[in-house]
Order: sequence, then C-alpha cells, then structure tokens
Amino acid sequence: MTDSIMSKAATMEIPINSNGDTGTLPEDDSLEQDLQQVMVSGPNLNETSIVSGGYGGTAEGIIPTSSIKGPAVRYNAEFNKRIQVSGLGSNMHHSSSSSSMTAEETTRGVAVEKLETMKKWGLNTYKCTKQMISERFGRGSRTVDLELEAQIEVLRDTKRKYENVLRLARALTNHFYNMVQTQHALGDTFADLSQKSPELRDEFGYNAETQKLLCKNGETLLGAINFFVSSINTLVNKTMEDTLMTIKMYENARLEFDAYRSDLEELSMGPRDAVAMARIEAAQQQYQVQKDKYERLRSDVTIKLKFLEENKVKVMHKQLLLFHNAISAYFAGNQQQLEQTLKQFNIKLRPPGADKPSWLEEQ
Repeated sequence: MTDSIMSKAATMEIPINSNGDTGTLPEDDSLEQDLQQVMVSGPNLNETSIVSGGYGGTAEGIIPTSSIKGPAVRYNAEFNKRIQVSGLGSNMHHSSSSSSMTAEETTRGVAVEKLETMKKWGLNTYKCTKQMISERFGRGSRTVDLELEAQIEVLRDTKRKYENVLRLARALTNHFYNMVQTQHALGDTFADLSQKSPELRDEFGYNAETQKLLCKNGETLLGAINFFVSSINTLVNKTMEDTLMTIKMYENARLEFDAYRSDLEELSMGPRDAVAMARIEAAQQQYQVQKDKYERLRSDVTIKLKFLEENKVKVMHKQLLLFHNAISAYFAGNQQQLEQTLKQFNIKLRPPGADKPSWLEEQ
C-alpha cells in the first residue's frame, strides 16, 4: 500500500489553471484516504521498502525491509505524567528568592544601624563643639566643681614634678654606671701593673683592691637606684596616668552634660506647641542620661584621687628612705650598712653577667 502511495506521489502531475489555481484531480480522494490511514495506524515495517534511487528509479533500487527485526517503538503518554518537573523548579525558585530577600534585609538593617549611629555621633559632636566654642568665648556657662578641679590641678602639677625627678634619677643612674665601669677597668689595670712592676707591686696592689671594693659597692648602689627609678616610673606612668585617663573621661562627660543642658534650656525658652513639647521631652531624657554619666564619672575621679594620694605617700615614703640610706652608706664607705639597706627593702642584685632574665624568671 505504501508503494502505491509513493509511486502516486512520484508520478503525479499538478495541472494549473489560467488563474494559477490547481485543478481537481480524480485521485485526490484516494490519496488523502491513504495518507490518513498511514498517519493513524502507522506504516508496517514488514511491508516497507527503502528506495535508494530518486524519482523514476528502477525496481532494482528497492530493498525490502522484511528482514529487519527489532523491538517495536511505541509512544507512552503516561511517561510524562510520572515526573513532576514543574514543582521542583517552583520550589527552587521560591527558596532562592527567599534567601536573597533575607540577605537583602540583613544588609539593609546593618546599613540603617550604621547610618543611625553616624547621625547620633554627628549630632553629639556638633553640640559639644558648639558648647566648647561658647565656653572659650565666654558666652556659655559651664559646670564647675571647685574642690575637684583643685585636686585635679594638684595632681597634674605633681605628675610634672615627679617626671622631672624620674628624668634626673635616670641620668644619675647612667652616669654612675659609667663611673662603676671605669673603676672596674682601672682596678684591672692596676692589678696587671702590680704583676709586671715588682718595684711598685704593693702600691698597685692597694689601688687595685680599693677600686674593686668601690666597684662592688657601686654595683650595690646601682641596684638600689634602679629599684628607685622603677618604682617612680610605675607611679608616674601607670598609676597617675590611669587616674588622668579617668579625669579626661570625666571632662568629656562634663562637656556633653553642659551641651545637652544648654540645648534643653534653649528649647524650654521657646514656644510650647505639640512639636516643641515632644522635642523638650526628648531633650529632657538625653539630659538625664548625660547627667547620670557625669555624676558617675565624677564619683570615680574622686575615689581614684583619694586612693592615688594614699598610694603615692606609701610608695614615696619607702623609696625616699631607700635612696637616702643607700647613698649615705655608699659615700660613707659602710659596706655592711649598704648591704643591709638592700636586704631591708628586699632588693636582689643580679650577677655581673646576667643582664637579661632567664625564661624561668620571665614566667
């Protein structure tokens, strides 16, 4: 049946009218029926022939396919219904969109928080700068605690004087160290000359012993002076500096307190409509926060100044007594009193070759 259809399609002529329309063929009905049958039932592979030639080819070019065997290929309409592809794509799109929205919201929240922080910082800086300029030109008022301000000024003056004492004590240590090193070298030279000069052996020997004794006492005095310098350095650059840092925080809090106080006073002198009352209430809250901070830091400064004064008296009493006894014993030539002074203040001398502490001492 397929051969007849292909031969009809190969040998069929299409007549054209003078108007260009195709003419009606008597074989159109049969051809159309055969095509519909092939499309509905499909061709029979056992009856199909493969034409190797073109149109008008001979029968020798036709190869029968009845010898071809294999499984029949059928279309299964239920196959596509078993795999739900649309649902997977929808879920993936929904999860990716939700995660992107969450990340975007987090980024936006961080940006808003940073912007709000910068806004508060800028407003606070503006108010403090305005208050500082007003105080400098005598237009604004400032909160003053006369007693506390006097104590702070005394501390700053004391720190400057103690820094001068520390500088001079370090200079004395350096000079005395150089003198001890010179005495040590001079004693070695005298001892060497005592061996090489028989006629002056006793004289060089006496001087060598004297320089070695002075060198030993000098090293003992250096230990006392170094302990004195170390204690003064701790008192000035750690204890006093810590109190001055608290004082600096207190002064900043005082400036902020006066800035918000002035702002509240300006708002209180203005109109009293609904918007102004809301601003006054917000300014009152900020003023209270700054007042609490100012009073807390003022209390901290008062307590630290009291403890610093007690600690300073205790430390300086001990260190001045050490310095006096050590210097007096050294220049009096009293070696026993000098060593007793170091034992009294628990000062241990290092051996001559131990400039750096061992790893056990560091631990």
